[in-house]
Amino acid sequence: MANSTDSAKAKEHIAMLRYLYADLKRISKISSSDIILHPADRDLCSPPKRPVRGIAAVQAHEEALIEATGGTLVMEVDKITASDDFGTVLGTLRASKPGRGEVEVAFCGVWRFKDGLAVEHWENAANPGKLVEWLVGC
Repeated sequence: MANSTDSAKAKEHIAMLRYLYADLKRISKISSSDIILHPADRDLCSPPKRPVRGIAAVQAHEEALIEATGGTLVMEVDKITASDDFGTVLGTLRASKPGRGEVEVAFCGVWRFKDGLAVEHWENAANPGKLVEWLVGC
């Protein structure tokens, strides 16, 4: 099979994603320098948000998300599936802040890999509006 989910590469991608979702600040350790990230709230704006490009910008994006939650962000992973080229992570994003209470949103992260590194990532939230509203307090 050309793109097996049981291959050594697929297993490496699963391990990489498990490592990352334990601490999103690790994104630069698993990504190429020219990674592209498509933010979860990309379609909430008109025109839609542009992708985040390059490891420095992607690292800043993830750190800003963590900071916006007051450091309480937890990406609770339910399932990781990967192949030689792609990976998906299903789970629940949880965070809490004084004055805002708690937020819980299901997510599905989609990843594309090349040469052993993440080169593209699509953030997908079941309800991105709920998450953005909670983060900015609208």
